[in-house]
Amino acid sequence: MPKLLINGGRSLQGQVTVQGAKNSALPLLAATVLCKGTSYIHNCPKLSDVYASINILKYLGCKCTFVNNSVSVDTSTLVCRRIPDRLMLKMRSSVIFLGAILGRCGNAVISSPGGCELGPRPIDLHISALRRMGVIVKEKHGFIEFDAPNGLMGAEINLSFASVGATENIILAAVTASGTTVIHNAAKEPEICDLADFLNSCGARVNGVGSDTITIYGVNKLKCTSHTVISDRIVAATYMAATAITGGEIVLNDAIASHLTAVNSVFEEAGCIVKCIGKKIHFKAPKRLSSVPKIRTTIHPGFPTDAGPLILAMLTLSCGTSIIIENIFENRFRYVDELKRLGANIKVEGRVAVVEGVRSLSSASCKCTDLRGGAALVIAGLAANGTTIIDDIYHIKRGYEKIDYNLSLLGADVKEI
Repeated sequence: MPKLLINGGRSLQGQVTVQGAKNSALPLLAATVLCKGTSYIHNCPKLSDVYASINILKYLGCKCTFVNNSVSVDTSTLVCRRIPDRLMLKMRSSVIFLGAILGRCGNAVISSPGGCELGPRPIDLHISALRRMGVIVKEKHGFIEFDAPNGLMGAEINLSFASVGATENIILAAVTASGTTVIHNAAKEPEICDLADFLNSCGARVNGVGSDTITIYGVNKLKCTSHTVISDRIVAATYMAATAITGGEIVLNDAIASHLTAVNSVFEEAGCIVKCIGKKIHFKAPKRLSSVPKIRTTIHPGFPTDAGPLILAMLTLSCGTSIIIENIFENRFRYVDELKRLGANIKVEGRVAVVEGVRSLSSASCKCTDLRGGAALVIAGLAANGTTIIDDIYHIKRGYEKIDYNLSLLGADVKEI
């Protein structure tokens, strides 16, 4: 299995271009199913999750090509409405195809998450919303069947939690449904706005994205179009955190400052200088970072949960005590034990992590536990004395395109072995 080898202690300097957003590219690829013909998705990052989405599209019968970060998807040959277990398990967010397949075909079959009975789990919000739109849901032999015998119908849907995935799936199902769908307590993330921009350019009528209430007026059909994926705000935050912990100074190209407001506030509180000019962010770290008394992860536009591990890793070398409260995921701090291998002083109790800044980190061998936890290990490894080896980097490859190359452009000594 490939590993990352990091010789730490080098200050990051220079410029790097932020890749397209993974969490935008995946629902966009799913959305192409709704358009009969060929759609083009540009600035698509080359990630394992993106390749998994393309494999799902191919299994459904679509023709796909992926060249120079542009994906063409011809859905005119779509023949299948079932996503098999082996493809579902490749990517947790593959459930996003559900709304698109239902919108195109009126029925869909996906594997049951974990093979268990329908009960408390992440897709409950998706299922209850689709039922309100006239979908009959049955579980058989480890698969969940979705069928809209009278067609998808507009409905008023109140989400108990502002779920990004559920909001996206409802939008995908609703754009060609009969009547009007209203989503209350909708998620407001930039990636949802990007999805709506794509669908509206295809002829959909999606209004109110970025607010608590989204209204979708169903249309008969969508036309194909070309669309450019927005830049990845979490990747941008990763390069900033890596620069902060190494005391460097960089320029991020193709960054969207308005998507990073909550994160930039934390960087500034830690003593960093953040200047946003157009699509560039000029970032400079202090000689030593200050602690940040309290950070609470929450839904957008608050501080994003995906940035929590990045900031926590950065704060391991800050002066003082920082507290991070995780309000989205129960098991977000699994990576902390790996950071401790590098000499970090972190105590976790439930959803709260207390970081006591130390003067230095030391190299170690460690393993990625998840995507953002893996990025946190990279950030810490860049500042650690000696050579750090990070294993199980397939997690990192799910969300970062050529992270070793891009960090090397900034002067880091990082290579995949």
